[in-house]
This record gives sequence, C-alpha cells and structure tokens, in this order.
Amino acid sequence: MRRLFGDILLPRVTAIMLWAWVVFNLALVAWVGLQSLKESGEIWLSPFSLPAVPQWGNYASAWRAAEFSAAALNSAVLTLVGSLLIVALAAPAAYVLARSNRRAAGPLTSYFAMGLSIPIQTIVIPIVVIKLSAYTFMEDWVTGWWDNRITLLIFQVALSLPFAVFVLTGYMRSLPHEIEEAAEIDGAGPLRAFIRIVLPVARPGVVTVLVLNVIGLWNETLLVLLITPLPEERTLPAALLNLYSSMQYSSDWGGLFAGIVILVYPMIALYLWLGRRIVEGMTAGIGK
Repeated sequence: MRRLFGDILLPRVTAIMLWAWVVFNLALVAWVGLQSLKESGEIWLSPFSLPAVPQWGNYASAWRAAEFSAAALNSAVLTLVGSLLIVALAAPAAYVLARSNRRAAGPLTSYFAMGLSIPIQTIVIPIVVIKLSAYTFMEDWVTGWWDNRITLLIFQVALSLPFAVFVLTGYMRSLPHEIEEAAEIDGAGPLRAFIRIVLPVARPGVVTVLVLNVIGLWNETLLVLLITPLPEERTLPAALLNLYSSMQYSSDWGGLFAGIVILVYPMIALYLWLGRRIVEGMTAGIGK
C-alpha cells in the first residue's frame, strides 16, 4: 500500500496540485486584464463578468497619472544595462570557478551560494549609508554631480551576481572539456577559447540567467524606493505604488488595474516566450 501511494498516487496528486496552481495564476492574470478594461463601478458590481464596453482609455489615464513615460524609460535602461553587466561579469567568473583546479575555487563557489541566502531586508541600513556616502563623495570631490540611478544600477548588479555566478558555474561544469582541448590544439588561448567556443556552447545557460535577471530587475521595488528619492529617477514598480496612492482617492480602479497590466504583462510574455529555454538552462546546470 505504501509503495502504491509513493509510486503512483503521490506523483499524480503532486501533478494535480501543480496544475491547479498554474490554472489559478493564469486565471488571476486574466482577471486583472479584464478589470483593466472596466469602469470603477463595474469592477465592484460585476467583478467576474466581461466588460460591457472595453475602456481602453484606462491605459492612457494610468500612463498620465503615474508619469509612466519617464519610469518606463528608467526601467528599460536599468534592466537592459544591468542584465548585460551581470552576464558579462558572471560568465567569466563562473568559467574560472568551473574549470579551476585551485583549492580556493570550491570555497569561492560556496560563498556565492551563500550570497543567495541573504535577504535584502537585512542590509537596508548599509545600502542607505553607502548610497548617501557615494552621492556626497562623487558630488563634492569627484565629478560635481551624481545620479542616484547609477548607484541603483551598481547595487542591482552586485546583489544579482551571486545567483548568476552560481547558476552559470553549474552549467559550465556540465560542458565537456574536449571543446577547450580542441581549441588549444587549434592555437586558441584561454580568453579566445572562452569567447569563441565556450560562450556559444553555454548559450542556453547564459540566456537563462539573462532572462531571469531581466525579470528580476524589471520588478525590483525595494532598492528603487531606498536609493532613488526623486520621482523622475524611479522605475515602473515605484511609479505603480504612486499610482495606487493617487487612484485610491480618485476611485479610478480601472486605471490602477491598467497600471498593473503595463508592469506585469511584458514580463509574463517574455517568460512564456523563453520559458522552455529557462527550464533547460536551469536543469542542465543546477545539479552539477
């Protein structure tokens, strides 16, 4: 009986629970999209019905009220630059850790793994202190000006590196050594072999890390609130919080749901588009 439960029933129950969770989340995403096309009164009176007349103007209202133009530009630039920097720094570091025979390689990999377990809430005070010190130092002693978005970018990259290095190290270890040996026979040095041979072969793992960091940086909120005090410096998640503060007093709930769609739907579409590659990259390297 126990064997029957473990071999047959348990996998089926687990699969049913996972599918139920997937269906619930997809239904929630669709429900938010429907609410974004309704008037505020219709949202409260018939929250589970289709919109009587689609209110596409909710998106324009949310875009203007939250000043999404500047926030969207900030989000796009910080996400793109930050994700590329993370991959550019993590890939060579992971390659060295995966291929190095030195005794320090193992402990260094463990330190990167330990970095995954540090909640950002525990280092809020050091982040604020460093942010203020960097702003004062750069403005008073170096350039005469400083933009808090640069500080935000530095923290985003630094705090995302442990995960990127950890995943890519596992993926690099799964690659056969023969590809580098063949490159050495052809006269390629370590740097050329890494750029011309290893990186193209490791593209699934690199794409996985890139996409996951794009999603993470796009949705980053706490760091933005801590580091960027000015509205014009903030990204879409922080702008959405400001939109919530204004919309709850004007009772424009349709506009609020439209703001959520503007923030969330692009990342959902990205994940659906590249979801298979993300899974392949994670499963190929995470257990190595």
